[in-house]
Amino acid sequence: MGDGFSEVIHVPTRLRVCALLAGAGEVEFSVIRDALHLSDSVLSKHLKVLEQAGFVGLRKGAVNTRTRTWVHLSKDGQRAFKAHVDELRKLAANADQLP
Repeated sequence: MGDGFSEVIHVPTRLRVCALLAGAGEVEFSVIRDALHLSDSVLSKHLKVLEQAGFVGLRKGAVNTRTRTWVHLSKDGQRAFKAHVDELRKLAANADQLP
């Protein structure tokens, strides 16, 4: 694989999370969960991996006395996601050249 391929991002759920965040900026946890049809625990697990890699940031705050979490791609996450997508495009272009 090329330099842009990310084993962290490539996991399908994390790839979908990054794609959603790349186009939306900061998104509330529940919006991501519902959009991707995930349970809280599954989404939390994937966000933890992305956060540990430095690819997402989490912000907690209160709305009507309820704690909410918002998620965004970090600058490193934006670069890694773009590089990963570029690498996938290269792989797909090479596949088009197969007999």
